[in-house]
Amino acid sequence: MNHSATAVMDPRHPMPGMQVYNLKLGMWIFLLSEVMFFTSLIGSYIILRFAHPEHWTEPGVILNVSLTAVNTFLLICSSVTMVKAFAAIEQGDQKGLKLWLLATILIGASFVGIQFFEYTKLIHEGFVPNFAAYTAEGANLYGATFYLMTGFHGAHVTIGVLCLSFVLFRAMKGAYTSESYGGVEIIGLYWHFVDLVWIILFTIVYLL
Repeated sequence: MNHSATAVMDPRHPMPGMQVYNLKLGMWIFLLSEVMFFTSLIGSYIILRFAHPEHWTEPGVILNVSLTAVNTFLLICSSVTMVKAFAAIEQGDQKGLKLWLLATILIGASFVGIQFFEYTKLIHEGFVPNFAAYTAEGANLYGATFYLMTGFHGAHVTIGVLCLSFVLFRAMKGAYTSESYGGVEIIGLYWHFVDLVWIILFTIVYLL
């Protein structure tokens, strides 16, 4: 394998200039675009909320803050398990890599499941973007911004779980070693970003 091909995945061979291998650089560029995307969503939410405060109620009136706090804790725990998975493969611990990847997948899937349960309950209670009969004035605007932001984040978590499952599948085949672990590092960057975004969303949507 030539140097350029190896540099795509092998952290030992960074590309000149940026000092990172190609796929890691690509992930950082992608995450920068994601920062702009979520910044626009969060910024729009904040502007609308301050411009039309009468359309919002206190989060605890409509949203299940305690349930989502537990869900947030789960997602934070998944960042810890992801760190454990990466540390394991750095040390050549194949068993540890598979174990912690599986734990991350299960926790991530649990987060999505709890969010689906929350959506189901809210919709059953009438909290939807275009439901005029809902008792809270301005539920259309509140609901639209709520589902838009949390829904897009939930989609990102779902994609992350699928990607983690693929990484675990490759790990089961011995694709990663202590000298070549690019795939694990890249999905780890994405997963930590998704976790960080949720902490911000939880604070703004559920606590403020």
